[in-house]
Amino acid sequence: MLKAFFLGLIEGITEFLPISSTAHLILFSKILNIPQTEFHKFFEVFIQSGAILAVLLSYFKILTSNKKIIKNLILSFIPTALVSLIFYKIVKNLLFESELIIILMLILGGIIFLGVEILIKKGKLVIYKTINQMSWLQAILIGLIQAISIIPGVSRSGAVILGMLFLGFKREDSVIYSFLLAIPTIVSAGIYDLYKTSLQTPIFSPENFISLLVGIISSFIFALITIKWFLKYLQKNDLSLFGYYRIIFGLIFLILLLVRKFIF
Repeated sequence: MLKAFFLGLIEGITEFLPISSTAHLILFSKILNIPQTEFHKFFEVFIQSGAILAVLLSYFKILTSNKKIIKNLILSFIPTALVSLIFYKIVKNLLFESELIIILMLILGGIIFLGVEILIKKGKLVIYKTINQMSWLQAILIGLIQAISIIPGVSRSGAVILGMLFLGFKREDSVIYSFLLAIPTIVSAGIYDLYKTSLQTPIFSPENFISLLVGIISSFIFALITIKWFLKYLQKNDLSLFGYYRIIFGLIFLILLLVRKFIF
């Protein structure tokens, strides 16, 4: 239960920050010596439900009153869903097992974030658009960009935010849209994973059920806190911090990986 709470905490904090919740869950699970069983893989996806509940509570008014945003969210979700369905087995069975790929994606994403912020500061990339100015074509393009995040370590929110910055959207609007797009994306991923996993694993055993419950509650609480902090942080700061964090975090785990491989 303590490990479930801790992983829920990690999920809640990292899901909406552009630093890859999947990478953090996988790498910290390695540290905690939690085996990557079918249930644990399912657990990592399903506890995201807590984070989604936090978004629903935070943006209920937008979701029930702005029809244009809802239409764009649907358009953004469709290409992500198609790509995920096509590459589900490859990603689940191969990429999720590769620590090196996860670490490299973390570092690469950090470098891109820093590069984008440099372009913005030099005036070569102008960000001025709001969510309400998004066209249907841009919505589809953002969905395709989000699909890249099926590679663990890329970060779903990070991909969406970067994609929207390149399209000229403001930081805060990009972040809010990444929050909202998480709802159909993560909910569908959880349902699909439930369907695939339940055929093989007794996920509803009492012990597993309690672990899921603890993880979801923990994820919800810390996601709610993180959402409010992130938007407040962006009022006075850019996204460079997360670029540096990704690079440092990735390098630390790269060193640990190399030490374990060549010494132990």
